[in-house]
Amino acid sequence: MARTAALGLGTLLLVSIPWLWTTISARGHLYAETEAPTVDVVIVLGTAVTEDGRRPGTRLAGRLETAAALIHDGRARVVLVSGDGDGVSGDEPTAMTAYLTGRLSIPSRQVVADPHGLDTYDSCRRAREIYGIEQALIVTQSYHLSRAVTLCRHLGIEAAGVPARCSGCGHAMLVRKAARDYVASGKAAWDVSRRRPAAVESPANSAVADALAG
Repeated sequence: MARTAALGLGTLLLVSIPWLWTTISARGHLYAETEAPTVDVVIVLGTAVTEDGRRPGTRLAGRLETAAALIHDGRARVVLVSGDGDGVSGDEPTAMTAYLTGRLSIPSRQVVADPHGLDTYDSCRRAREIYGIEQALIVTQSYHLSRAVTLCRHLGIEAAGVPARCSGCGHAMLVRKAARDYVASGKAAWDVSRRRPAAVESPANSAVADALAG
């Protein structure tokens, strides 16, 4: 019995290493919305839009509202919305851009959309390599934040994380998403270890630099 328990504990510790890596690596780089450092760019990571494909879902709306608050407070100047332009639920970056420029009153000249941020790793890699971002605030929900910040930092962005608002996010959903992220940390570690290329290769894009210059 003791041997079985020890084996089980050892296995749990082993599979927890990637999650511990993301958690420890992000430590010291996570900030409350009102305490975030001032940078040029805030990156909003995409997630599901509504069934009609036109509006952000609850969690995505929370991310965008947080990013807009950072812009309005002067903690960032440009928003990069990064998501799947051909996602299962719809065109994430288009819905994100419309929500920011419409309901949240962010000028369109301050919003840049990357339609090929197919996952968190791709969003971070493309932000650095395609859009030339070296420093940014990363906005996503708390259960996802450590993994996102760790990935961006390991891919060359001096990233700080800000937890997104999540009105209507119930306890059961948050637990389920945290469990999913625990599993996803293994993929994150594997992607970083092998320097996986982004799923979509693109030429350098000056849209963020142009927005900042404008």
